[in-house]
Amino acid sequence: MSSYIAPYVESFLPLFVAINPMGIIPIYLSVTESLSASERRRLTLQAMLTAIGLSVIILFAGQLIFSLLGITVNDLRVGGGLILLVLSISNLIFGDYRRRDPTEGGEEDLASVGIVPLGIPLIVGPAAITSILVSREAYGYIPTLVSLIVNMGLVFLTLIASPYIGRFAGSAGSRAIAKVASLFLAAISVAMIRAGIMGMVRLHP
Repeated sequence: MSSYIAPYVESFLPLFVAINPMGIIPIYLSVTESLSASERRRLTLQAMLTAIGLSVIILFAGQLIFSLLGITVNDLRVGGGLILLVLSISNLIFGDYRRRDPTEGGEEDLASVGIVPLGIPLIVGPAAITSILVSREAYGYIPTLVSLIVNMGLVFLTLIASPYIGRFAGSAGSRAIAKVASLFLAAISVAMIRAGIMGMVRLHP
């Protein structure tokens, strides 16, 4: 592999694994199940803008922000894990009866769902933030920025294709996928919390 191309490929792969575009599909379908096509497009745009904005901020000012706020990536892991755990439990237990409709609160409430949990921490979570920071240190700003743009493009295409995948699976299939995804999301959130706590323990024995 060319020494010129290698930094871009090596920067792209860890971020791709951290974001995991295909893993977002069932959760995205679960969150947007009750939305119309136009509402889903607005939500997708809101989530993408949030994810891209946060990623660029982390790339250029992540260490400074963490220092000013006195937080670490481990704190972010625990906080993001708790958010995802609440979301997964809500979908598992109350999904058919008490799940909150994002449209009930109007445009402001719909936008908030695009920001959290879709933009953060589903698209850009602690793993993606860590990958961005590590990649910047290892390969520099330009390869990391290019890999970030390519990954966000893949996420956008994945979200656009998600409703077609949901229609192919059918209503019952989509609900089953959403339930299974919520179960795995709960496991992922616990793993995030565990990794954050273990990281804190290692730093402060």
